[in-house]
Amino acid sequence: MAQDPEKMKAMIAFKKRLEDQLEKLSAETKEIQATLDTINAILLEKGFKRGDIKEVPQAPPQMPKEVILPKQEPEPPKPATAEQLHEPETVIPLKTMSEEPLALMHIDKQSIHILPDESKNFNVNTPPFGNFLVEKVFAKMQDKDKELVRLGQLKPEHMFSYSIVREQDLIKEIVIKNFDEERLKELKSSIRWTFEKMYEKMKGT
Repeated sequence: MAQDPEKMKAMIAFKKRLEDQLEKLSAETKEIQATLDTINAILLEKGFKRGDIKEVPQAPPQMPKEVILPKQEPEPPKPATAEQLHEPETVIPLKTMSEEPLALMHIDKQSIHILPDESKNFNVNTPPFGNFLVEKVFAKMQDKDKELVRLGQLKPEHMFSYSIVREQDLIKEIVIKNFDEERLKELKSSIRWTFEKMYEKMKGT
């Protein structure tokens, strides 16, 4: 009987190990169940029905599991390229409210060529050409792009630029490069308004 206390101690120690292992397995089971609940919640949020989740078979341990993701939302339409943007509108006539011709705006891919009406003789010194169109519109767009270039958000070759071709003080052509759809709308409006005001001043002199 002397061995009975030793056997009892061994049995108690074995029982303790079994209880510890059972507790560990129970904790792992709870953790696995919590993870499974989280995955089910994500799948339900993405569009799966609960019945679909239960029917997904378990993949064999040795075989890679193929995961079919829910259908992705369609990507938003990409901005039209310069060529696509300008193809429908190659030449835009700029006129006064009374249909008096002011200039022709030729749009060729990434360039705009504004050709003033030859009979008007628009002068670079006539307001509001310099103080509005050049300083408030052209220069402002160019300064904004210069800052983007400085910040590394725009390549230098994509920066807005303009040049004024003139014969002495007469405007023969305005060339603009690198613009988007929003700027194109602003440029059309600003250039037409500027030439109309210049024409009014020329008529009044």
